Amino acid sequence: MGRKDSVWSLGEGQPPEDLDKPIDTPPLSTLLIEKPQSRTIQVGGDVTFIAKVEAKDLLRKPTVKWFKGKWMDLASKTGKHLQLKETFDRATKIHTFEMLIIKAKDNYAGNYRCEVTYKDKFDSCSFDLEVQGLSRRWSAPHSASGAETLDFSGLLKHREPKQQDEGPEVDVWEILKKARPDEYEKIAFMYGITDLRGLLRRMKKIPKEEKKSEAFAKKLEPAYQADKGGKIRLVVDLADPTVELKWYKNGQEIRPTPKYIFEHKGTQRIMVINNCSMNDDAAYSVAAGDEKCTTELFVKEKMITFCSSSLLIPLPRVSVFLCRMKNGVEVPTGVRSRYRVKAEGTKHYLVIDDASREDTGTYSIMATGGTSEAHVQVDLKPLKIYQDLQDMKVLLGQPIKLHCEIYPGNVPGRWYRNGQLIQPNDRMNIIHRNKVHRLEILTSTLHDAGDYTFVPEGYSQSLSAKIHIIDPPRVHLDSLNFPDNTVTIVAGNKLRLEIPISGEPAPRVVWMKGERVILDSGHRVRAETYGDQTSLTIDITEREDTGNYKIVLQNEAGEASASVKIKVVDIPDAPDAPLVTQVGGDWCAMQWEPPKYDGGSPILGYFIERKKKQSSRWMRLNFDLIKETTFEPKKMIEGVPYEVRIFAVNAIGVSKPSEPSKAFTPLGEYPLDPTMLVVDDVTDTTVTVKWRPPETIGAAGLDGYLVEYCIEGSNDWTVSNKELTEKTRYTITGLTPGSKILVRVRAINAAGASAPRSLQHAVLVKEVIEPPKIRVPRHLKQTYTRKVGEAVNLVVPFMGKPRPKVTWLKEGKPIEQTHVSIRNTDCDSIIFIRKAERSHSGKYEMTVQVENHTDTAIIDIQIVDLPGPPQSVTIEDVWGGNVALVWTPPKDNGNAPITGYTIQKADKKTMEWYTCIEHYHRTCITITELVVGNEYFFRIYSENMCGLSETATQTKKSALIVKEGKQLKTPEYNDHDFKEAPKFTQPLINTFAIAGYNATLNCSVRANPKPKVIWMKNKIVILDDPRYRMFSNQGVCTLEIRKPSPYDGGMYTCKAVNDLGEAQVDCKLEVKGQCGAGGDVHVPP
Repeated sequence: MGRKDSVWSLGEGQPPEDLDKPIDTPPLSTLLIEKPQSRTIQVGGDVTFIAKVEAKDLLRKPTVKWFKGKWMDLASKTGKHLQLKETFDRATKIHTFEMLIIKAKDNYAGNYRCEVTYKDKFDSCSFDLEVQGLSRRWSAPHSASGAETLDFSGLLKHREPKQQDEGPEVDVWEILKKARPDEYEKIAFMYGITDLRGLLRRMKKIPKEEKKSEAFAKKLEPAYQADKGGKIRLVVDLADPTVELKWYKNGQEIRPTPKYIFEHKGTQRIMVINNCSMNDDAAYSVAAGDEKCTTELFVKEKMITFCSSSLLIPLPRVSVFLCRMKNGVEVPTGVRSRYRVKAEGTKHYLVIDDASREDTGTYSIMATGGTSEAHVQVDLKPLKIYQDLQDMKVLLGQPIKLHCEIYPGNVPGRWYRNGQLIQPNDRMNIIHRNKVHRLEILTSTLHDAGDYTFVPEGYSQSLSAKIHIIDPPRVHLDSLNFPDNTVTIVAGNKLRLEIPISGEPAPRVVWMKGERVILDSGHRVRAETYGDQTSLTIDITEREDTGNYKIVLQNEAGEASASVKIKVVDIPDAPDAPLVTQVGGDWCAMQWEPPKYDGGSPILGYFIERKKKQSSRWMRLNFDLIKETTFEPKKMIEGVPYEVRIFAVNAIGVSKPSEPSKAFTPLGEYPLDPTMLVVDDVTDTTVTVKWRPPETIGAAGLDGYLVEYCIEGSNDWTVSNKELTEKTRYTITGLTPGSKILVRVRAINAAGASAPRSLQHAVLVKEVIEPPKIRVPRHLKQTYTRKVGEAVNLVVPFMGKPRPKVTWLKEGKPIEQTHVSIRNTDCDSIIFIRKAERSHSGKYEMTVQVENHTDTAIIDIQIVDLPGPPQSVTIEDVWGGNVALVWTPPKDNGNAPITGYTIQKADKKTMEWYTCIEHYHRTCITITELVVGNEYFFRIYSENMCGLSETATQTKKSALIVKEGKQLKTPEYNDHDFKEAPKFTQPLINTFAIAGYNATLNCSVRANPKPKVIWMKNKIVILDDPRYRMFSNQGVCTLEIRKPSPYDGGMYTCKAVNDLGEAQVDCKLEVKGQCGAGGDVHVPP
């Protein structure tokens, strides 16, 4: 089975046998300005198809879809071999859509389609892709699974005549050089190469160009061999010693352990695998940056095991000894060598003194008679552990001593920390005495923590222990360089306070302000700890953030705490409004209090500003700070109101301004005295005076007037008005009748009081009689007209002293106060009607009397309403298309003259009314231009100043418009008179009702015309009472009493009235106490 290279190629492309079939020509393009064109490429090549759409007339981006075959959408198949791109050029306003096929395969050939849609517009284009370099027989479409499966049975059926093998061409060799070995067979079969083995032999003879590695100076060997239980060293030499190196086993990264030990020697990187087992038989690789080299390790089982130190190899009797080999290397047999040769006849012995694990290997001897070899496996004595390494917890700075005892005692070993070999130095000592192996570290550091391993040389066993370095937590505030551990910050800024901490293991850090713990999830204030420091962050500092912050650190080694004081300084609060204590001609004196909050920094001084009261522009008065809380602004304009305000300043900045002071006006002169002081009115207890303002008021303006009086002959002046009056008229009250008083008036402003203005003569406190006089307004001298329902509000002024007595009469009779409201004052009388009725019309007589003096006025009020309809309308004559109508004026003219009539006509067939004429003044008219053959009715409305009458009077007979000539005289029939006086066909029945349950009274009446139904209780008409509901339908009259009480019992009467008479029926209703839940009780008629 072939590899699934891409999912998007699963569609049904166009088979080769369909290539010659005609393709439907698409309609003329309405969107595409450049269409994709058919292309031909080689296998493995790249190809791009481009479609362009102009966007000048498009409001948004069009939708483009790419298809293969008839249905497969390629948008979901994008990946390594297919990419779709979209770009837009703003200058040309053109959308460009690209489909890029990367490393095309044989199954990518076929028919493709591009579709463009935008709202109701659509455009498409088809194109072909041909992939060359393939035999025609391999271009058949793939199966539905999409895998590149070769159908051999299909090939046999469609096999073409075999042609002479002309041998592979140069491009086939190029393809084979670039291909993987597992693809050789497929390529050979594809190109008709039958001698695959010969091809491979030729491939091996081709010299390979080895690419020089940039990362490795020497790579791993192709393969390594190790015995089971032994160890192996994999060595690479790096060109760049600083590059990062990673070792892998079967693709999995190898971490340093006692089994896998990493060593560095100059540029060499060595991985030692101890105690090899069959699991270590695998593929190993090492990666340096982007480069990687691989090797294979083969682990062999033990074959021959010798515990002795001599090896006997028999040789033929007649032979000449040539050399002795160990693993292919000649064994040295000198005087100082551990290897000795001993011969006893045909027997030759190879003696190895002091055998070790390194002597394990394959030994061979070569002679003239041939070669003989044997495998030697040297095993050590079993290792016994008398005392193993112990896990330890050590305080930072204290010595570390690791101790173990093993047997045999002469076995050396190596110490490792976290897989790294430990070399002795001034701080570390490695001691080996017989069975005892000891590692001593004089002063421990944090780097000394980890896994320690002792590996006896030549043994697969190892001893391990963990060293945990602990350190009590500490807060290093000295690095902050803040005096008294106080941090000062300006409000509104961001504070990030980072404090170094230490401790092993990493301590748990808690920030606290008072009793409140600061969390790391806070929004504005949060605490964070990472690495070797902790931080307190305040995004926007505020005044409330000032205070002591405590840091508490805890770990298993102990606990530590420290305090940091944070001081948030800000501009001071605005001072209170200043107080103006004194005002001069062009200056004033002001003072103020310091602000309640100085912002955490001492107040350095103040700025003062002033402005005119009517202005919005403030002017600063000092540019140097004022230390005191008093100031005297100068150079102000006399008579102009001013306001002042204060700014407080500290080291942080300037506060907001204070509230403005009360307005003050620099003054220089008093106003002059008032003029033309005269007496305006005198009563038995009051005197009213009036005057004019002073001729010169002054720049300070005028605050008001002060009125004083005294009894004639004395000099004791009494202030009449406790508060200044701004009016130029004042009434002095509480005077003694018959006394004489003197009056004077002073003008007052901020500068003081003017000289008084006095009356020339004393005033006698006695009221003067003034005859009454009614001053009727001009619009009331004529008839005052109002419509029904409108309000009437008339004010009639009058004069007279003392206060006149006012009376009203209507038509010579007193007015009822229930319908008309009358209110009288000292100088006028008001008559008010909330809702006028026609009964309010008439002549109203107003009389004003002062002692024996009277004055009278008559006011004519007319309340008008809509008129009634004309009394009768008759058809006087009919001729041609004309009809003469005559009618009589209405009986009720609405209390206003009839101003006209409105005449309407209606065809008898439809009875739809149309207006013939409006505002007609006479009582007869001729209606013209009537349609011949139609029969008409006519009706007339009356009209006065209020409008048309509510109803109209209609002609009883109709007017038939006939052709001139012979006329058919229709006989006259007298209509039956159906008029009837009211008559009850079903009377009311005495009824019992239960309190709280609705009750109904029913009766039926017959009358023509329709009667007016009136319900009464105990002979009193029921009107607008929400407890009663009255219905009348087809002559059935119903009275519903909602939830009656015993008080609703009594005699109920139903009265029917029309023009021909009246009738009534009675019943008795008795209401009993409630006996159950509420509901409706329907009383049968």
